[in-house]
Amino acid sequence: MLNVLIVEDDFRVAQIHEGYLGKVNEVNLVGKAKNALEALKLLEEYETDLILLDVYMPDQLGTDLLATIRNKYTGIHIILITASDHIDHVRKAIEFGVFRYLSKPIEMDQFIGVIEEVKDRTALLHRGRVDEHTINKLFGGESEQEEILPSGIDALTLKKVTELIKQHPEGLNSEQAGTLLGTSRTTARRYLEYLVSTGCANSESIYGLVGRPERKYFYDGQ
Repeated sequence: MLNVLIVEDDFRVAQIHEGYLGKVNEVNLVGKAKNALEALKLLEEYETDLILLDVYMPDQLGTDLLATIRNKYTGIHIILITASDHIDHVRKAIEFGVFRYLSKPIEMDQFIGVIEEVKDRTALLHRGRVDEHTINKLFGGESEQEEILPSGIDALTLKKVTELIKQHPEGLNSEQAGTLLGTSRTTARRYLEYLVSTGCANSESIYGLVGRPERKYFYDGQ
């Protein structure tokens, strides 16, 4: 079970993230903090594996809170979810070993994909022994480098979309893909268009009975 603490001063955003967490198996929300002080109190009270941390809070910047968290709770994963694009905040995130730096607003599929990554990493770290493959995976030293994906595209969802169009040689439009994936049409289209841009898929405009063109996507990987 992954114990998660949400630190977010906007209650609407906190509720959205709580809803996203509810869609991930083996995740437990230990609490929601509106500021840094509440966050530290909850960390003292509850065993926590992951903090979803905002930067702009009323009493202290989330990036300034990183040093305190790392000094007292060395093993906790931290994901910054923020509207900040300030380079100093990015530098601090790197300095204190933040797992991911995500820009608001974050869509559900990207959010879930990152939480699944934390779960996978946590499971690896709880093994009694590790082999070379596991060590390479933990430290990013796989012989085959992972593709660097643009903002708004996460590896887990991309894999699902790729498998989906492989399974439908007749082609899919974005609405059909979104329904099958459980995401919005807009999200599905973004991933499909990304696959087209990489050469893994192609698209065609097909005219229906009423003459309205429909953009369909087909797998074109090697």
